[in-house]
Amino acid sequence: MISIDELVGAHPFAAGLSDEHLALMAGCAQNVALDAGTMLCAEGESADTFYLVRRGHVSIEVHQAGRGPIVIETVGPGGAVGWSWLVAPYRWTFDARALEPVGALAIDGACLRAKSFEDATLGFALLSCVTQELLERLQATRVRLLDLYGETRA
Repeated sequence: MISIDELVGAHPFAAGLSDEHLALMAGCAQNVALDAGTMLCAEGESADTFYLVRRGHVSIEVHQAGRGPIVIETVGPGGAVGWSWLVAPYRWTFDARALEPVGALAIDGACLRAKSFEDATLGFALLSCVTQELLERLQATRVRLLDLYGETRA
């Protein structure tokens, strides 16, 4: 049986973390299986967990009046869902839903924040991981916007 430490260490999000930092992160993690349709988080609710997706796909959604949920991103294996645990006031700004059965590592955000406050090098390492993930998401969003609206440079 594979340990939580090994699962965390094998996830792309954790690439580059030291063994010590991986162990601290794993101490806040649990392996979860989510059924299709399960909400991982809902806009406005307390953000206390983030997810490292191992299998399956998760939709990131926003609501538009009169239209219901609009999928703005789909995250698959190797991706991460949920950054609101990291930034006060720790409230979700999107919804996230399992599109199919999902296997993920659920990381307790409050636990990881507390460990980061105790160990600044862990906090910096995690911030670097999150920043890399956010940069990749912003670049992907830019490409989607160019596909949607076309390039309008003169």
